[in-house]
Amino acid sequence: MRLELGTIVSALGGELQGDASVVVSGLAPLEVATPSDISFLSNPKYQQQLLGSRAACVIVGVQAKDAAMTRGACIVTAEPYLYFARLTQWWKKQAHPQEPARVHPSAVVDPQAVVHPTASVGALCVVERGAHIGAHTVLKSRVTVGEDCHIGERCLLHPGVVIGADGFGFAPNGDTWEKIEQLGAVLVGNDVEIGANTCIDRGALQNTVIEDGVKLDNLIQIGHNVHVGRNTAMAGCVGVAGSATIGANCTVGGGAIILGHLTLAPFVNISAATVVGKSILKPGHYTGIFPVDDNASWERNAATLKQLHSLRDRIKTLEKEIKP
Repeated sequence: MRLELGTIVSALGGELQGDASVVVSGLAPLEVATPSDISFLSNPKYQQQLLGSRAACVIVGVQAKDAAMTRGACIVTAEPYLYFARLTQWWKKQAHPQEPARVHPSAVVDPQAVVHPTASVGALCVVERGAHIGAHTVLKSRVTVGEDCHIGERCLLHPGVVIGADGFGFAPNGDTWEKIEQLGAVLVGNDVEIGANTCIDRGALQNTVIEDGVKLDNLIQIGHNVHVGRNTAMAGCVGVAGSATIGANCTVGGGAIILGHLTLAPFVNISAATVVGKSILKPGHYTGIFPVDDNASWERNAATLKQLHSLRDRIKTLEKEIKP
């Protein structure tokens, strides 16, 4: 696909500095962009890459306008990263017009399920009894939506997603386990995107709830009765244990673990690989990672950590002794 810069600006806005007739045929990062590519700069610390880039045009913020103009054409906008995101959407629509909604012949849809006429159900999907798939929602290949689960409008579920498998519930019975039937469902709101092979378990008694605008990466596990607030985003391999409540507009880094029955306030940001073992009731950025080190140093530091409690008590005793 080949597009003139003027066509892009006419569609998406922004202030074009340079020749509107310049043609681009691809999108690429600054460091590998060719003279036929359009790129972007959102973080000022990468300005050196901007100056050395061969891109035909670079999307920049107002503060980088002068620097960008010294090297060639640029599109100036208040939020270059957001502009770039919208450019990728528009570009895809131009290159690959959306196919008409359909249910693939290999999909299995229960007669008692409801699939909106504008929804698409991909190859080898399973939509079970009582499930509901909303308008303009797309299920890619091999998605399973369990019975009575509800997927809202304009959602995108990537290959292998499982919605509504049984939650992990068992009661001890001597040296065996008695299954607790999972009688709830999963309710997914509108404009939700769920990455490949992510699993969201149905609730035991109440529903598991994923509110509007939530974005989940690949290989995430959401336990039964979890409630995820609107516009929260989680990176790959996050695990959320049962009955946790996560507020709106939170972010959870890759590989983080949130233990069950905890509450995270809105606007909480959890760093990658952090284990959240207590409720967080105040917005902010939280980290619980022991930094990587060579093994011998790590073992020494780990041994010291075990002594912190006794060291604290000794310091308190000494403080009391030296007080006048």
